[in-house]
Amino acid sequence: MPTSIEIDFVSDIACPWCAVGLAALQQALVRCQDVVQPTLRFQPFELNPGMPPEGEDIGEHLTRKYGSSLAQQAQIRAAIAERGAAVGFAFHPDGRGRIVNTFNAHRLLHWAGQQGQAPQLALKRALLQAYHGHAERVDHDAVLLACVRQAGLDEALAAQILAGDEFAAEVRQAERQWQDAGIQSVPAVILNRRHLISGGQPPEVFEQALRQLAAGGLSD
Repeated sequence: MPTSIEIDFVSDIACPWCAVGLAALQQALVRCQDVVQPTLRFQPFELNPGMPPEGEDIGEHLTRKYGSSLAQQAQIRAAIAERGAAVGFAFHPDGRGRIVNTFNAHRLLHWAGQQGQAPQLALKRALLQAYHGHAERVDHDAVLLACVRQAGLDEALAAQILAGDEFAAEVRQAERQWQDAGIQSVPAVILNRRHLISGGQPPEVFEQALRQLAAGGLSD
């Protein structure tokens, strides 16, 4: 009988490694479906909580934040694209275009999580695909609502949420909770609220941890 395992996936839509990590985790879960019954939850983390409405050019942002050159950024982008291709995620060849504010996307993900595990996963995948696969502005309501529609959620209700501040307090509280728990970078995958796997790891890393936990090999 499969072992129930809680998985908290702490991430930001703005993070390309989160797209890689999620695709890898999903592959691992398919491989482990004989021994693992997962409960997957997406938890909010903002890499750039102070990002203004107009966003920022990706090249300028990375140079300012990390001191990287455009050539270095192109190399990193190629490496991430290669890792993404290995787990079935296709990145836009020219990157994201702009860094944008993702708070509204996190509000919608919180709402989707109230509808169930599958709807939240579907919305998360749609958002990552829109941003990293198609270089769309996931801070624009039209793009967010298209993702909601793609995930099979209530578009009219989502539009009402975007028009107000519903779930803003809940998202900020969750962000503080994970920061207080020591999460400083994403993706951060926490198994049973105890075992941390950091970064966009390959499927084998997730599979090994899941199987060890299911077999009682990791102390709970």
